[in-house]
Amino acid sequence: MADIKYEIKKELGVISESPKGWKKELNLVSWNGGTPKYDIRDWAPDHEKMGKGITLTKEEAQELYKLLSQI
Repeated sequence: MADIKYEIKKELGVISESPKGWKKELNLVSWNGGTPKYDIRDWAPDHEKMGKGITLTKEEAQELYKLLSQI
């Protein structure tokens, strides 16, 4: 598997935390040197390991916000 490079450009907030210390976070992340995207995923306390997640463009994040505001 190819190495995936990432840089957390901005930590926006923690959604939840597991008993083992992993946190589901919303961050602005650049993957493999690309344009930063909004990213929701589980992270180990040191940000060295991560779980599966989802990345969203600004436009996708805005649409998600609209949908969530209807709940």
